[in-house]
Amino acid sequence: MTATQHHYVLTISCPDTVGIVAAVAGFLSGNGLFITDSAHFGDTQTGRFFMRTGFRSHPGMAPIDTIRQGFAEVAARFDMTWGIYDADRKARVLVLVSKFDHCLNDLLYRYRTGSLRIDIPAIVSNHADLERMSEWHGIPFHHLPVTKENKAAQEAQILEMVDRLHIDLVVLARYMQVLSPEMCKALAWRAINIHHSFLPSFKGAKPYHQAHARGVKIIGATAHYVTTDLDEGPIIDQAVERVDHTHTPEDLVALGRDIENVVLARAVRYHTEHRVLANGAKTVVFR
Repeated sequence: MTATQHHYVLTISCPDTVGIVAAVAGFLSGNGLFITDSAHFGDTQTGRFFMRTGFRSHPGMAPIDTIRQGFAEVAARFDMTWGIYDADRKARVLVLVSKFDHCLNDLLYRYRTGSLRIDIPAIVSNHADLERMSEWHGIPFHHLPVTKENKAAQEAQILEMVDRLHIDLVVLARYMQVLSPEMCKALAWRAINIHHSFLPSFKGAKPYHQAHARGVKIIGATAHYVTTDLDEGPIIDQAVERVDHTHTPEDLVALGRDIENVVLARAVRYHTEHRVLANGAKTVVFR
Protein backbone atom coordinates (compact mmCIF):
# COMPACT_ATOMS: atom_id res chain seq x y z
CA MET A 1 0.00 0.00 0.00
CA THR A 2 1.34 3.42 -0.92
CA ALA A 3 1.15 6.43 1.34
CA THR A 4 -1.81 7.75 -0.66
CA GLN A 5 -3.87 4.55 -0.60
CA HIS A 6 -6.17 3.17 2.05
CA HIS A 7 -8.06 -0.11 2.09
CA TYR A 8 -11.71 -0.57 3.03
CA VAL A 9 -14.21 -3.40 3.22
CA LEU A 10 -17.89 -3.10 2.30
CA THR A 11 -20.27 -5.76 3.62
CA ILE A 12 -23.92 -6.04 2.79
CA SER A 13 -26.88 -8.34 3.36
CA CYS A 14 -30.31 -7.77 1.91
CA PRO A 15 -33.25 -9.50 0.22
CA ASP A 16 -31.96 -11.22 -2.91
CA THR A 17 -32.95 -9.55 -6.15
CA VAL A 18 -31.62 -8.56 -9.56
CA GLY A 19 -29.05 -5.79 -9.91
CA ILE A 20 -27.32 -5.74 -6.51
CA VAL A 21 -23.82 -6.56 -7.74
CA ALA A 22 -24.13 -4.12 -10.63
CA ALA A 23 -25.33 -1.35 -8.30
CA VAL A 24 -22.45 -1.89 -5.86
CA ALA A 25 -19.81 -2.11 -8.58
CA GLY A 26 -21.28 0.89 -10.36
CA PHE A 27 -21.22 3.01 -7.22
CA LEU A 28 -17.61 2.14 -6.41
CA SER A 29 -16.36 2.63 -9.97
CA GLY A 30 -18.37 5.83 -10.24
CA ASN A 31 -16.40 7.19 -7.30
CA GLY A 32 -13.09 6.06 -8.78
CA LEU A 33 -12.62 3.32 -6.20
CA PHE A 34 -10.62 0.23 -7.23
CA ILE A 35 -12.17 -3.11 -6.21
CA THR A 36 -9.44 -5.43 -4.89
CA ASP A 37 -11.59 -8.48 -4.12
CA SER A 38 -15.25 -9.41 -3.95
CA ALA A 39 -17.37 -12.39 -2.98
CA HIS A 40 -21.10 -12.86 -2.80
CA PHE A 41 -23.68 -15.52 -2.00
CA GLY A 42 -27.40 -15.83 -2.47
CA ASP A 43 -29.13 -18.10 0.04
CA THR A 44 -32.04 -19.74 -1.76
CA GLN A 45 -33.54 -20.96 1.53
CA THR A 46 -33.70 -17.60 3.29
CA GLY A 47 -33.91 -15.43 0.19
CA ARG A 48 -31.04 -13.29 1.48
CA PHE A 49 -28.05 -11.98 -0.46
CA PHE A 50 -24.62 -11.46 1.10
CA MET A 51 -21.58 -9.65 -0.25
CA ARG A 52 -18.12 -8.64 0.91
CA THR A 53 -16.10 -6.28 -1.29
CA GLY A 54 -12.65 -4.89 -0.68
CA PHE A 55 -11.65 -1.62 -2.31
CA ARG A 56 -8.87 0.92 -2.09
CA SER A 57 -8.82 4.68 -2.11
CA HIS A 58 -7.03 7.03 -4.49
CA PRO A 59 -5.43 10.48 -3.93
CA GLY A 60 -8.47 12.45 -5.10
CA MET A 61 -11.07 10.36 -3.31
CA ALA A 62 -13.81 12.06 -1.35
CA PRO A 63 -13.67 11.60 2.44
CA ILE A 64 -14.84 8.16 3.49
CA ASP A 65 -17.80 9.65 5.37
CA THR A 66 -18.94 11.22 2.10
CA ILE A 67 -18.61 7.81 0.42
CA ARG A 68 -20.72 6.28 3.17
CA GLN A 69 -23.39 8.95 2.76
CA GLY A 70 -23.49 8.32 -0.97
CA PHE A 71 -23.75 4.57 -0.58
CA ALA A 72 -26.64 4.97 1.87
CA GLU A 73 -28.84 5.81 -1.14
CA VAL A 74 -27.89 2.52 -2.83
CA ALA A 75 -28.43 0.65 0.44
CA ALA A 76 -31.89 2.14 0.93
CA ARG A 77 -32.91 1.06 -2.57
CA PHE A 78 -32.15 -2.60 -1.78
CA ASP A 79 -33.04 -2.55 1.94
CA MET A 80 -29.46 -3.43 2.88
CA THR A 81 -27.85 -4.03 6.22
CA TRP A 82 -24.36 -2.76 5.47
CA GLY A 83 -21.10 -1.28 6.67
CA ILE A 84 -17.92 0.24 5.25
CA TYR A 85 -14.91 -0.57 7.43
CA ASP A 86 -11.33 0.64 7.55
CA ALA A 87 -9.37 -2.50 6.64
CA ASP A 88 -6.07 -0.93 7.71
CA ARG A 89 -7.27 -0.40 11.28
CA LYS A 90 -6.43 -3.21 13.69
CA ALA A 91 -9.41 -4.54 15.63
CA ARG A 92 -9.18 -4.15 19.41
CA VAL A 93 -9.65 -7.51 21.11
CA LEU A 94 -10.28 -8.24 24.79
CA VAL A 95 -9.35 -11.80 25.77
CA LEU A 96 -11.09 -13.62 28.62
CA VAL A 97 -9.36 -16.72 29.97
CA SER A 98 -9.37 -18.98 33.04
CA LYS A 99 -6.59 -21.52 33.72
CA PHE A 100 -6.09 -23.38 30.44
CA ASP A 101 -3.41 -21.43 28.57
CA HIS A 102 -3.12 -23.05 25.14
CA CYS A 103 -5.60 -20.83 23.26
CA LEU A 104 -4.30 -17.67 24.92
CA ASN A 105 -0.71 -18.64 24.18
CA ASP A 106 -1.53 -19.30 20.53
CA LEU A 107 -3.42 -16.02 20.12
CA LEU A 108 -0.58 -14.08 21.74
CA TYR A 109 1.98 -15.71 19.45
CA ARG A 110 -0.05 -14.86 16.36
CA TYR A 111 -0.58 -11.34 17.71
CA ARG A 112 3.14 -10.87 18.45
CA THR A 113 4.26 -12.14 15.04
CA GLY A 114 1.62 -10.15 13.16
CA SER A 115 -0.17 -13.14 11.63
CA LEU A 116 -3.27 -11.88 13.43
CA ARG A 117 -3.57 -8.15 12.74
CA ILE A 118 -5.21 -7.19 16.01
CA ASP A 119 -4.47 -5.15 19.12
CA ILE A 120 -4.98 -6.71 22.56
CA PRO A 121 -5.34 -3.87 25.09
CA ALA A 122 -6.07 -6.19 28.02
CA ILE A 123 -6.50 -9.75 29.24
CA VAL A 124 -9.10 -10.61 31.89
CA SER A 125 -9.14 -13.76 33.98
CA ASN A 126 -11.08 -15.09 36.94
CA HIS A 127 -7.80 -16.70 38.09
CA ALA A 128 -4.31 -15.26 38.53
CA ASP A 129 -2.44 -18.18 36.90
CA LEU A 130 -1.73 -16.54 33.54
CA GLU A 131 -0.66 -13.11 34.75
CA ARG A 132 3.01 -13.75 34.02
CA MET A 133 2.26 -14.82 30.44
CA SER A 134 0.30 -11.62 29.92
CA GLU A 135 3.04 -9.46 31.41
CA TRP A 136 5.71 -11.13 29.25
CA HIS A 137 3.79 -9.88 26.19
CA GLY A 138 3.43 -6.42 27.70
CA ILE A 139 -0.36 -6.64 27.96
CA PRO A 140 -2.21 -5.44 31.10
CA PHE A 141 -3.69 -8.35 33.06
CA HIS A 142 -6.86 -7.93 35.11
CA HIS A 143 -7.61 -10.55 37.74
CA LEU A 144 -11.37 -10.42 38.33
CA PRO A 145 -12.44 -13.37 40.51
CA VAL A 146 -16.05 -14.41 40.10
CA THR A 147 -18.47 -16.02 42.53
CA LYS A 148 -22.24 -16.43 42.56
CA GLU A 149 -22.43 -13.40 44.82
CA ASN A 150 -20.29 -11.03 42.73
CA LYS A 151 -20.97 -12.32 39.18
CA ALA A 152 -23.10 -9.31 38.17
CA ALA A 153 -20.52 -6.84 39.51
CA GLN A 154 -17.66 -8.73 37.86
CA GLU A 155 -19.41 -8.72 34.49
CA ALA A 156 -20.15 -5.01 34.91
CA GLN A 157 -16.41 -4.44 35.31
CA ILE A 158 -15.73 -6.31 32.09
CA LEU A 159 -18.38 -4.37 30.16
CA GLU A 160 -16.99 -1.10 31.53
CA MET A 161 -13.59 -2.16 30.20
CA VAL A 162 -15.13 -3.00 26.82
CA ASP A 163 -16.51 0.54 26.57
CA ARG A 164 -13.48 2.34 28.00
CA LEU A 165 -10.95 0.50 25.83
CA HIS A 166 -13.12 0.73 22.70
CA ILE A 167 -13.14 -3.05 22.29
CA ASP A 168 -14.36 -4.43 18.96
CA LEU A 169 -14.34 -8.13 19.89
CA VAL A 170 -14.33 -10.18 23.10
CA VAL A 171 -12.69 -13.61 22.80
CA LEU A 172 -13.42 -16.35 25.33
CA ALA A 173 -10.15 -18.31 25.09
CA ARG A 174 -11.26 -21.20 27.33
CA TYR A 175 -12.93 -18.83 29.79
CA MET A 176 -14.69 -21.35 31.98
CA GLN A 177 -17.62 -19.17 32.99
CA VAL A 178 -21.13 -19.01 31.62
CA LEU A 179 -21.96 -15.42 30.70
CA SER A 180 -25.22 -14.03 32.01
CA PRO A 181 -28.07 -13.34 29.56
CA GLU A 182 -27.53 -9.62 30.15
CA MET A 183 -23.87 -9.84 29.18
CA CYS A 184 -24.62 -12.03 26.17
CA LYS A 185 -27.05 -9.42 24.90
CA ALA A 186 -24.59 -6.59 25.52
CA LEU A 187 -21.94 -8.44 23.48
CA ALA A 188 -24.23 -9.81 20.75
CA TRP A 189 -22.25 -10.64 17.58
CA ARG A 190 -19.00 -9.37 19.11
CA ALA A 191 -18.07 -12.21 21.49
CA ILE A 192 -16.54 -15.47 20.26
CA ASN A 193 -16.22 -18.67 22.27
CA ILE A 194 -14.13 -21.76 21.53
CA HIS A 195 -15.97 -24.94 22.43
CA HIS A 196 -13.81 -27.98 23.07
CA SER A 197 -16.03 -30.27 21.03
CA PHE A 198 -17.49 -30.60 17.57
CA LEU A 199 -20.94 -29.14 18.12
CA PRO A 200 -23.61 -30.17 18.51
CA SER A 201 -22.28 -33.11 20.52
CA PHE A 202 -20.92 -34.05 23.93
CA LYS A 203 -21.86 -30.89 25.77
CA GLY A 204 -20.84 -30.14 29.32
CA ALA A 205 -17.85 -31.33 31.32
CA LYS A 206 -15.08 -33.58 29.97
CA PRO A 207 -16.30 -33.87 26.36
CA TYR A 208 -13.19 -35.79 25.27
CA HIS A 209 -13.81 -38.38 27.96
CA GLN A 210 -17.43 -38.66 26.82
CA ALA A 211 -16.22 -39.06 23.25
CA HIS A 212 -13.72 -41.73 24.26
CA ALA A 213 -16.39 -43.67 26.13
CA ARG A 214 -18.51 -43.65 22.96
CA GLY A 215 -15.62 -44.80 20.78
CA VAL A 216 -15.74 -41.82 18.41
CA LYS A 217 -13.68 -41.79 15.24
CA ILE A 218 -13.35 -38.00 14.96
CA ILE A 219 -12.91 -35.23 17.48
CA GLY A 220 -13.13 -31.53 16.84
CA ALA A 221 -13.61 -27.98 18.06
CA THR A 222 -16.12 -25.24 17.30
CA ALA A 223 -15.79 -21.46 17.38
CA HIS A 224 -19.13 -19.69 17.67
CA TYR A 225 -20.69 -16.43 18.72
CA VAL A 226 -21.86 -16.24 22.31
CA THR A 227 -25.62 -16.23 22.84
CA THR A 228 -27.97 -16.79 25.75
CA ASP A 229 -28.35 -20.41 24.56
CA LEU A 230 -25.27 -22.15 25.97
CA ASP A 231 -22.94 -23.46 23.24
CA GLU A 232 -25.59 -22.96 20.56
CA GLY A 233 -24.54 -19.63 19.05
CA PRO A 234 -23.98 -19.13 15.31
CA ILE A 235 -20.98 -21.19 14.22
CA ILE A 236 -18.01 -19.43 12.60
CA ASP A 237 -15.51 -22.25 12.14
CA GLN A 238 -14.96 -25.92 12.94
CA ALA A 239 -12.28 -28.56 12.43
CA VAL A 240 -11.90 -32.28 13.11
CA GLU A 241 -9.16 -34.86 13.52
CA ARG A 242 -9.52 -38.59 12.92
CA VAL A 243 -8.83 -40.87 15.90
CA ASP A 244 -9.10 -44.57 16.59
CA HIS A 245 -9.22 -47.17 19.36
CA THR A 246 -5.53 -46.67 20.25
CA HIS A 247 -6.05 -43.09 21.44
CA THR A 248 -6.39 -42.55 25.18
CA PRO A 249 -8.49 -39.72 26.66
CA GLU A 250 -5.23 -37.86 27.25
CA ASP A 251 -4.34 -38.25 23.56
CA LEU A 252 -7.71 -36.79 22.63
CA VAL A 253 -7.16 -33.84 24.97
CA ALA A 254 -3.76 -33.11 23.39
CA LEU A 255 -5.14 -33.34 19.85
CA GLY A 256 -8.14 -31.28 20.85
CA ARG A 257 -6.02 -28.45 22.16
CA ASP A 258 -4.23 -28.17 18.82
CA ILE A 259 -7.55 -28.06 16.98
CA GLU A 260 -8.96 -25.46 19.38
CA ASN A 261 -5.99 -23.18 18.74
CA VAL A 262 -6.41 -23.28 14.96
CA VAL A 263 -10.20 -22.94 14.95
CA LEU A 264 -10.24 -20.02 17.40
CA ALA A 265 -7.50 -18.15 15.53
CA ARG A 266 -9.35 -18.59 12.24
CA ALA A 267 -12.61 -17.36 13.77
CA VAL A 268 -10.90 -14.27 15.20
CA ARG A 269 -9.32 -13.51 11.83
CA TYR A 270 -12.57 -13.99 9.92
CA HIS A 271 -14.43 -11.70 12.31
CA THR A 272 -11.81 -8.96 12.48
CA GLU A 273 -11.45 -8.95 8.68
CA HIS A 274 -15.25 -8.53 8.35
CA ARG A 275 -15.66 -11.89 6.65
CA VAL A 276 -18.58 -13.09 8.80
CA LEU A 277 -22.15 -12.01 8.07
CA ALA A 278 -25.18 -12.98 10.12
CA ASN A 279 -27.72 -15.21 8.43
CA GLY A 280 -30.37 -15.81 11.08
CA ALA A 281 -29.02 -18.48 13.43
CA LYS A 282 -26.21 -19.23 10.96
CA THR A 283 -23.31 -17.33 9.46
CA VAL A 284 -21.98 -16.69 5.98
CA VAL A 285 -18.18 -16.72 6.09
CA PHE A 286 -16.27 -15.36 3.11
CA ARG A 287 -12.89 -17.03 3.53
